Amino acid sequence: KKNMKKFIIIALVIVVIVGGVYLNNKSKAEEAIEEMNSLETETARIDSIIATVGATGTVRTNQTATLTWEISGNVEKILFEVGDQIKKGDVLAILDETSVPQNVVLAKADILSAENGLEALFDSFDDAAVARTYEQMQEAWKVLEYAEDALWNINQPYRQASIDHAEANLVLANDKVVEAKKQYEKYENSKNETLIASLKVTLASAELSQDSAENTLYIYTHGPSAYTIANYEADLQVAQTNYAALQKAYDEMLLGPEQIEVEAAEARITAAEMTLDSLYVYAPFDATITETYIMLGDAVNPGSLAFRIDDYSRFLVDVNISEVDVNKIYDNQKVSLTFDAMFEKLYEGYVVDVAYVGNTVQGMVSFEVTIEVSDPDDLIKPGMTAGVYITIDKLENVLIVPNRAVRVVDGERVIYVMENGSMVEKKIVLGMSSDFYSEVLSGELEVGDEIILNPPSASFGFGMGMGMGR
Repeated sequence: KKNMKKFIIIALVIVVIVGGVYLNNKSKAEEAIEEMNSLETETARIDSIIATVGATGTVRTNQTATLTWEISGNVEKILFEVGDQIKKGDVLAILDETSVPQNVVLAKADILSAENGLEALFDSFDDAAVARTYEQMQEAWKVLEYAEDALWNINQPYRQASIDHAEANLVLANDKVVEAKKQYEKYENSKNETLIASLKVTLASAELSQDSAENTLYIYTHGPSAYTIANYEADLQVAQTNYAALQKAYDEMLLGPEQIEVEAAEARITAAEMTLDSLYVYAPFDATITETYIMLGDAVNPGSLAFRIDDYSRFLVDVNISEVDVNKIYDNQKVSLTFDAMFEKLYEGYVVDVAYVGNTVQGMVSFEVTIEVSDPDDLIKPGMTAGVYITIDKLENVLIVPNRAVRVVDGERVIYVMENGSMVEKKIVLGMSSDFYSEVLSGELEVGDEIILNPPSASFGFGMGMGMGR
């Protein structure tokens, strides 16, 4: 009886074990069938592959500026408002002259004075002034020649004929003095005062001629005195000095005013104009007014905000590209752009600048690349976030494999294909990669193979791992 009971227990245990093994194998088989049914496949093919570098950046305009006031005062005029197109040099707003510092008001007079000074400087070198100076120089030359001749002549010995002539002149002069004295003495006691005055004049003139004749004869016979020579030499020195000064002035006038004088006069004008310009806010470049910070009557101080302006002629996006990829990027390279605000629309652009120097952040080196949007529209606005995709390489007619199908087994890249209802492992060597596909350089994969995109794992005895790219 005891043996029978023991036998039954053993039999029940065996039944339970056998049932458990059966159920377990059935479950595994069902799981395997489900896993096989869930497999996704794609046919291996020859196609093109495009490698891109992606990054994000913020849209900015070609130029932007925040304009401020330079002096204190009250706003008198605002000539433009938000949305207006402005040109470089346009006056955007003006301060009330009665509210600004005194030196600004006086700048108008300073400009006039400096301009007059510059004009006078150039007037002193015009054609008429040059002609006048030339005439004066010619007259001075004539005086110089006369002084030279006079000094030369007075130092020359006189011929006997000249001496004889001088003696004869002295005799005549003496005779005239004697005759004049006789006439004067004859009528000096008369009451005819007019006649007496006339005779005095005649006598005085005769005596002067006598002195001149005596002096001339003395010079002809004894030579000029040292005093006379010194006077002639002094006259020559004065003539030489005058001519040299006029010649220098004429030469300088032909060259025009000295540059340093012109620059000094122009600097005075510029300084006064800059002071006066502080009354205004000017547009530094062609743009659109995007913000205004002032109202009529506002009291402003140096540095107070006036306007923000933006040049909408170009829309640019600055992105940071890894040092690994930056050497594959060049000017005019085509770019695709998306914007968070209009994600469904694709825009085109091109590279306009690649930084020469990289920036290091947390050990990662990147280079700033500037992209210009080729086809901007009114939907794009400064400050928007843009996704940038730069094509860095493209291969045609190569065997490609989906990145999601690639696994790593024992350090080698493999894929799995379906052959006659079974999965077969094939080793491959990859080349260039894009976001979704990689180039197959070599290996066991062939065109037409059904690549398993999501191969199952341990239940089929395959090693698992993820591998993409080169």
